[in-house]
Amino acid sequence: MRAIAIREFGGPEVLVEAVRPDPQPGAGELLLRVAASGVNRPDVLQRKGAYAPPPGAPDLPGLEVAGTVVSGDAEAMAGAGLRVGDRVCALVAGGGYAELCVAPVVQCLPVPAGWSLVEAAGLPETFFTVWSNVFDRGGLQAGQTLLIQGGSSGIGVTAIQLAKAMGAAVIVTAGSDEKCAACLALGADHAINYRTADFAAEVKRLTADRGVDVVLDMVAGDYVARELSCLADDGRLVIIAVQGGVKSEINAGEVLRRRLTITGSTLRPRPVAFKAAIARALREQVWPLLEAGRIKPVIERVFEAGQACEAHSLMESNQHVGKILLRWSAES
Repeated sequence: MRAIAIREFGGPEVLVEAVRPDPQPGAGELLLRVAASGVNRPDVLQRKGAYAPPPGAPDLPGLEVAGTVVSGDAEAMAGAGLRVGDRVCALVAGGGYAELCVAPVVQCLPVPAGWSLVEAAGLPETFFTVWSNVFDRGGLQAGQTLLIQGGSSGIGVTAIQLAKAMGAAVIVTAGSDEKCAACLALGADHAINYRTADFAAEVKRLTADRGVDVVLDMVAGDYVARELSCLADDGRLVIIAVQGGVKSEINAGEVLRRRLTITGSTLRPRPVAFKAAIARALREQVWPLLEAGRIKPVIERVFEAGQACEAHSLMESNQHVGKILLRWSAES
């Protein structure tokens, strides 16, 4: 099969086309012929040598795919209601940048009605991540307010639409007026250009000094202390990336006095059973929203698979709004 491999750690140019043996599904797994693969920030970190695949995962990058079922564990597939030829999207621990990919059956979800395979390839990584962190860990509920750092990212556009669909108010930060406008068009209630305004002061102003109930943070570093000041009493800060650095200095007394929660997670190394539970929740509570058109795909650009280095360059430029995808099949 054709694949995109990491020749050595470094810049986007180290991504090269390669020929690899076709992977074989094991117990509880199926084999997909990939139509499209999602490009995500962890892929960039893996390419740089900063995010190794979990033990047993393929060394090829790629954490989400969409395609058609080729073969697999017949009993597991029957239990999930899947058959050869079905169109599904899947969260995987690696190996998504290839024409064929093995995925746990329980991490596969049907392509929503009305969605193309390319559009569906941008669903798993961001939707699994947002659901697990905003709703499970963060406990966001209808009537509460969510602050999203990086509202125009793939995670951000997903979080905006999901939070609004669930009845929450949404404030986002973004790095330009154009990105702020894009977030507002997706349903965000307020958008703050963090390059021209103090987001902490703006959040307090927008909430009449109450603060927000949940912060979804992809920055960490010196943002953490400022985000704590943005939280309402009993608020929750959920950290899912550390683009601003791993070290933070906080006022622990504020955490105590206002009963604040600081938490975080990474999804890739979690066990299959954990991801299966997220998949069930998404199928039950989110997939109907996708099929009803209440949540729509937000795609910046679709590259051909051989243009993976260009796709990574765009990701690192931070000039995109929404998802970046690689297409393997003209039929997708």
